[in-house]
Amino acid sequence: MLRRKDMLWLETYAQVLSSSVIAVVALGSLAFVPFTEQYARESTPREVWGTPLFRHVNRVLTLVWGGVFVAMAALGLVAVHTTSGADWFNWIIPVVLLILAVRFTERYPDQVRERAKAARTAP
Repeated sequence: MLRRKDMLWLETYAQVLSSSVIAVVALGSLAFVPFTEQYARESTPREVWGTPLFRHVNRVLTLVWGGVFVAMAALGLVAVHTTSGADWFNWIIPVVLLILAVRFTERYPDQVRERAKAARTAP
């Protein structure tokens, strides 16, 4: 049975813990199959799944998302231990990081494909 003191600790550090777990899962997936690859396969033709370019893009995207979750965990820890600016550390900066990661995820694969295409057609 959880005591009130135990619940207070969990409530206090929930954001830090959840972001840390997601960061570990994301970064740990790099040792096997990057976690973004599962999502990328839903919108990518099967014939490119095994290509070095596809794998590279997903390693980079997974690193970016893992980094965002590490940063969010650190920001959450700062928010817990600060008396001013907790909203910045707990909400504003994390939301900005998430928006930037989404935009990067939307644009990066196309940029890499275009660079690879240009490299193949260059004299």
